[in-house]
Amino acid sequence: MMRSKKIIILSWTLLCICLHGMVKAQDQFPDGSIITPWFKQIEPTRVAILGKAYRITDFAVEQDSMLVQTEKIQAVIDQAYEAGGGVIVVPRGTFLSGSLFFKANTHLHLEEGAVLKGSDDIADFALRLTRMEGQTLKYFSALVNADNVDGFTLSGKGTLDGNGLRYWKAFWLRRAFNPNCTNMDEMRPRVLYVSNSKNVQISGVHMKNSPFWTSHYYNVENLKLLDLRITAPEKPVKAPSSDAIDLDVCKNVLIKNCYLSVNDDAIALKGGKGPRADKDPNNGGNANIIIEDCAFGFCHSALTCGSESILSYNVIFRNNTLDKAKKLLQLKMRPDTPQEYEHILIENVTGNANSLLFVKPWTQFFDLKGEQDIKLSYARNITLRNVTLDCDILFDVNKSDQYQLSNFTFDNLTVNASKRANIQQEYVTDFQLKNVRVNGKPVAKK
Repeated sequence: MMRSKKIIILSWTLLCICLHGMVKAQDQFPDGSIITPWFKQIEPTRVAILGKAYRITDFAVEQDSMLVQTEKIQAVIDQAYEAGGGVIVVPRGTFLSGSLFFKANTHLHLEEGAVLKGSDDIADFALRLTRMEGQTLKYFSALVNADNVDGFTLSGKGTLDGNGLRYWKAFWLRRAFNPNCTNMDEMRPRVLYVSNSKNVQISGVHMKNSPFWTSHYYNVENLKLLDLRITAPEKPVKAPSSDAIDLDVCKNVLIKNCYLSVNDDAIALKGGKGPRADKDPNNGGNANIIIEDCAFGFCHSALTCGSESILSYNVIFRNNTLDKAKKLLQLKMRPDTPQEYEHILIENVTGNANSLLFVKPWTQFFDLKGEQDIKLSYARNITLRNVTLDCDILFDVNKSDQYQLSNFTFDNLTVNASKRANIQQEYVTDFQLKNVRVNGKPVAKK
């Protein structure tokens, strides 16, 4: 009897140890919470099961790169919606359009060789209540819009072309005339805007040449961005503010197997701006974001928190490569906005960038709206682990009374810094350095 009890106790102990080990081995977010199986479930968009296919050329839409056919294409979307839903299929060829609005149970599929191209006349884009630069306001709609469309998918091997050249030239001409003009002063549409939706998947397509932000997601939960190629040029004409992916009050996001190269931030976490931004119900944080197995070409930053952001929480950036990025991680600290950037992990990254870490006050167009004091912001629990990078500046950080930096960890970093190799550890409260080598030499904690 005693022997049986001992066996039972021993078995229970071993089971508890095994279960504890399994929990420890499970993939976790930086705050220790478990990453749910949803993030591992990668499935291609199965167009055949999404409903009837509405091939736009079967509805009097012509293959013509010079003819704006917004009304005809929108009529196809409306017909599919009224019939209970379906997939709007764009075949090989170029089709010119202004803003299109997808509705419940409608989807967009771009076949290989298909180009849905935005008009270069802003009058072809509807003025509606939307979200732009951390504000809810009336502005120009995107080329493709999906609002309150749970389960929306955009798929295929085709292209969304923002046709941005004319907009870019107009912006830089305005900026030359008035150096203080803001990004929104020159009227420009985005390529893709998805808002107030759940269970969204955008996959396969190439988005290019956006007049403004390329793809923007507001108040979206359970969003997967898979196998995308998003590009906008640095030269000969710079594509201003052509962010590849802007997450604005989003929760549970997977960005995987994408190539991003644009003339601004590749991935930017937004959410609101202004001295009372955290009190506005339209604003909010981004949480549970995983960015993995992606390649970054030229961009201002691979991952940016801000410039319109109040909370970025539980962000993982891993197994990615950089080539010609200006910054790996950028924390934009606005003096007019209370901000918290917390539990961010940069892991298993290789390549090159101008700066590894960039943290400075972001003073472009800030507005305290009559308040006297700047808003104190925080960046804490930031970890860079297993990073091998060639850069100009390793620690591109300014000390400021505007924000507090704490609990940073550099773990297993191998960095070649050609211009500035020093780390101002005193700028950060509780800065941990573990196996950090810079220009071939170990860096010790002070």
